[in-house]
Amino acid sequence: MSEIGIGLVGGGYMGKAHAVALSAVAAIFDTALRPRLEVVAATTRDSAARYARAYGFARGTSDWRDLVADPKVQAVVIASPQSTHRAIAEAAFAAGKPVFCEKPLGASLEDAKAMVAAAEASGQPNMIGFNYVRTPATQFVRQLLADGVIGRVTWFRGEHTEDFLSDPDAPATWRTMGRANGCMGDLAPHPINCMLALMGPVAELSARIETVHPTRPGGTVDNDDHGQLMLRFASGAMGHLYISRTATGRKMGYAYEIHGTKGSIRFDQEDQNSVHLYRAEGPEATRGFTRILTGPAHPDYLPFCQGPGHGTGYQDQIIIEARDFLTAIHTRQPVWPTFRDGLAVSQIIDTAFQASDDGRWHAVPEV
Repeated sequence: MSEIGIGLVGGGYMGKAHAVALSAVAAIFDTALRPRLEVVAATTRDSAARYARAYGFARGTSDWRDLVADPKVQAVVIASPQSTHRAIAEAAFAAGKPVFCEKPLGASLEDAKAMVAAAEASGQPNMIGFNYVRTPATQFVRQLLADGVIGRVTWFRGEHTEDFLSDPDAPATWRTMGRANGCMGDLAPHPINCMLALMGPVAELSARIETVHPTRPGGTVDNDDHGQLMLRFASGAMGHLYISRTATGRKMGYAYEIHGTKGSIRFDQEDQNSVHLYRAEGPEATRGFTRILTGPAHPDYLPFCQGPGHGTGYQDQIIIEARDFLTAIHTRQPVWPTFRDGLAVSQIIDTAFQASDDGRWHAVPEV
């Protein structure tokens, strides 16, 4: 086994999650590469030093360029605001270093395309952080669909609904300014990545994207609060996706329902260790949805816990991501989702804005 020096850009909410994951991943999964926490970058020297002490990095810096250039940093994890992603990733690839980048890939479709170009020109391993799709439950659902358990899929309904801005008296903040920080830029990438993983490419879509509360104490809201997409997948199946940060009562409504010719599947991230499966077989009187509790028989569950139904949590999803990134570096083989998969998400978001602006159905360009 070998060590690999890690540089982490951003020490806040997601930075902490990645630091904890990198510290734990080798013990959980017995990875061939063992992360060595070298440098953490933050906006000030004081915060960088504080993060370095708290998370166990050798040192901190207020300049991400210093982190990328450090010879002890052999791979870079980006957990800073999306407006910074492109410059950091391009510099890291130019330095010949693998990159893991939090979602979304960049602050725009142009950023995402440039980042994919830089990644593929460098030949370095690259991944994007879509953690929710890595729960044992959703990995199991992907297996069920691949195995044809519910037959030919005919319909998909997905959502990502939260209520952190449902109160119209909540003050204006950075989240209410700039298209990249709106609901479509912040929440939508997760369920879009999920539906692509479960359903395959989208052929065409129509959309409505709106601001629910145009003014708030302290300022005007200039980005979106919620949006809905009608979808036609390349498979021919129909679908619908709703994304909202004003869905009163919803805390982590990353949920989906899938209908097929032989059954149906339901999942809700607020109950992330359960899958509800309906099989259209046997007497009608005894048919019904079965609640399946995840356990050691499901993907990536056993390394965390030997007890069925005991469950995994949010941090465990990030640890699975860290395992995948280390695997990509060690094997020099792409591990899903790569930057190109992140570009596919950005393309759908961009197309949805176009469709919302003109009220028409739009074909989704291939990535």
